[in-house]
Amino acid sequence: MFPGELKPILTALVLPPASLLLLALLGLLLAARRHLRTGVALALLALVALWMFSCHAVAMRLAGWLLPPVEPVRAERLAQVQAIVVLGGGVLAQAPEYGSPQPNAVTLARLRYGATLARRTSKPLAFAGGVGWSAAHTDMAPEAEVASRAIQEFGAPLRWAEGRSRDTAENAAEMKRVLAPAGITRVALVTDTWHMPRSLLEFERAGFAVVAAPTGFPAAQTRPLLTWLPSADGLALSRVVLREALGLLVARL
Repeated sequence: MFPGELKPILTALVLPPASLLLLALLGLLLAARRHLRTGVALALLALVALWMFSCHAVAMRLAGWLLPPVEPVRAERLAQVQAIVVLGGGVLAQAPEYGSPQPNAVTLARLRYGATLARRTSKPLAFAGGVGWSAAHTDMAPEAEVASRAIQEFGAPLRWAEGRSRDTAENAAEMKRVLAPAGITRVALVTDTWHMPRSLLEFERAGFAVVAAPTGFPAAQTRPLLTWLPSADGLALSRVVLREALGLLVARL
């Protein structure tokens, strides 16, 4: 096992819901071993925390507290860049209705926005993404290969596509290798708002001058009361915010 393969495993254990379920289990074990009050308190704490992290309203507040703010890109800033770089966010390895792997929802949204910016500005388009550390099989199609086919639907073909990188740091290093022969150092970076702070850090470290072009701004999609009730969407947003805050901290250290 490569060291990088431990990252998604450890991350899954540290983040909710796994961490909170383990805390609740610890509480039950303590309660069963004559530490009733401590055990019950831990179990209740875990359940309350799981409820809160599953609320979209809490997830939105976490994003504001833990991650640096990002804003939509302005047209005048795009005029300064030489290329637009889209970061991959995963693929659907099994898509029998298409007969081939397809971009997942995250990657598809980033591709669509990158293609939109490319058409508006006439800037060339690049894509970074291979097979991530958490992929089920190492022989899966690289994200770049899948993206190169899918983006044709948006009318903005990729000029560069690298399929060797496995995480954000490698996205930056590999894209530097690919774009260096063309003399490209000023790029607009397309990824989700929650992923943008760490992506900016890694690409600037790799030697790029970066303009943030975020997409996927989180927003409440339901009535206010419903945002305080647990949902899969709320928990998913909390997980990515906590993961990125942790990843940003580690990257800075």
